[in-house]
Amino acid sequence: MNKKGAAAGPGPYRDKKTIAALLRVVEERRRAAGGPSCRIMEVCGTHTMTIHRYGLKKMLQDVGVGLVAGPGCPVCITPNDIHEAAIRLVTERENLLLAAFGDMTRVPTKIGSLQKSAAARGSRIQIVYSPAESLESARRNPDKEVVFFGAGFETTVPAIALTAAKALEDGIVNYSVLSAFWVIPPPLRAILESGRSRIDGFLYPGHVSAIIGPQAYDFVAEEFRRPGAIAGFEPADILLAIISILEQIAAGRPRVANEYTRVVSPDGNPTARAVLDRILEPKDAVWRGLGRISKSGLAFRPAFAAADAEKKFGLKLGSTDTELPGCRCGDVLKGLIEPPQCRLYGRVCTPEKPHGPCMVSFEGSCLAFHKYGTPS
Repeated sequence: MNKKGAAAGPGPYRDKKTIAALLRVVEERRRAAGGPSCRIMEVCGTHTMTIHRYGLKKMLQDVGVGLVAGPGCPVCITPNDIHEAAIRLVTERENLLLAAFGDMTRVPTKIGSLQKSAAARGSRIQIVYSPAESLESARRNPDKEVVFFGAGFETTVPAIALTAAKALEDGIVNYSVLSAFWVIPPPLRAILESGRSRIDGFLYPGHVSAIIGPQAYDFVAEEFRRPGAIAGFEPADILLAIISILEQIAAGRPRVANEYTRVVSPDGNPTARAVLDRILEPKDAVWRGLGRISKSGLAFRPAFAAADAEKKFGLKLGSTDTELPGCRCGDVLKGLIEPPQCRLYGRVCTPEKPHGPCMVSFEGSCLAFHKYGTPS
């Protein structure tokens, strides 16, 4: 806190002189690493926004470090059949309240989007900012079925799972969750095993890593010999992590470096992981662009089935991954192309009229490119 009682700002993490000094170190480490260029995948969508907002992508390109976005946006990687199931719930079932985060309502599918859907009689869509809000809606509307369309990675899923468990504990029988729960490590393995996208190192997500801990990525260094570093969300955080990755390349000793120690501990958050283990269990899941990946999703355990909208309403999910015609969000999420390489980008697909989820979500690569005018 400062003398006036205001929270301290980002300080040196955005300081121009600090950034310039770090970029000089990046350039030195890049030369020491050898080779014509280095290609690093930032896994987290929030990293993508920081990189574009502060112009880091172009700065790093100029010193031989290319950044490519990965599958770190939960709105983006949720396949259309889950979005369509949410649409059908609220348009075909009367007296149902579907609660969702705002971005989830704008994702376009072959049957439209939640935002533009006409709800059935007595039904409606409610935008919420937390799962607790959706549970409160169920308390206030005991005559309606309330379904929370919950999507997220290890960071947000524990809170959603606890909310579902709380509903069961309190006997709130009109509440359930349509889950789109994802875990980060399995898709990294899938990307590396595919061999389609050249990745020299990984910039690991800060918030997810605060839950699962650095050891969750050990397989990347040990099996695939790729270096990586966990980063915070300020420009200096990202540059420090990139310096670590380049030093690992130069030394030929890949590992998982924790460059966000002010938030991420060596053990992650055992309490949050215990919540996940108690309420949810791993399942094979379909990711947009990546297809079916073993143990990459989470489902409610049988003891919590009454809060599982998929079971409660007999929904058939996880069988398809269909993009709208021409949309290449899947290739963007795999790191195969950058957004401007999609022929729809900036023409048919804009933030005002998105054609795919990567142009919808705040963490989407296409939105970041479009919003900040980043050159490819």
